[in-house]
Amino acid sequence: MMIWQFILQCMYFMLPAYMANMAPIIVRKRFKFLAKPLDFGISLKGKRVLGANKTLRGFIFGILFAVITTFIQFLIKDNAVFYYMTLPALDYSKWLLLGLLLGSGALIGDAVESFFKRRVGIQPGKPWVPFDQTDFVIGALVFVSIVYMPKWYVIISILLISFLLHFITNHIAYLLKIRKEKW
Repeated sequence: MMIWQFILQCMYFMLPAYMANMAPIIVRKRFKFLAKPLDFGISLKGKRVLGANKTLRGFIFGILFAVITTFIQFLIKDNAVFYYMTLPALDYSKWLLLGLLLGSGALIGDAVESFFKRRVGIQPGKPWVPFDQTDFVIGALVFVSIVYMPKWYVIISILLISFLLHFITNHIAYLLKIRKEKW
């Protein structure tokens, strides 16, 4: 197998988690009635539990984007072009479960990171490298391990690839004025 094919397989596998992570930014100006904070505004020792940026809207649409992505992956799984992008032993006939696990895992991983970020006094939108770049990936991998456990070298590769992709996509989004921060 070529290295580029392996990298594409890792990215393709994580695509639902990537979509879940991007969904809150994509829908942030829509569905205002769902813009309720996940922590309900509750503070712990004078600091918000998660912060105002973690919303019900982002959580719902993040999971929805992940499920739609795995459904599309299921529909195109037999297409020769996409067949080679699928990791061996991954069963896309369980697309709904995969989407729910990768999406909710990504968002819960991000929320857990936000909880700890608030505890150490880092404000929302401020960088916390490498956790900002890997939180959703770790969450997604932990959740999806219930039905599929990638090999250790795949996990390491996914973490490295995702770390780099996070920086690249956020810088592009910043340049396009989609995001307010580069990270």
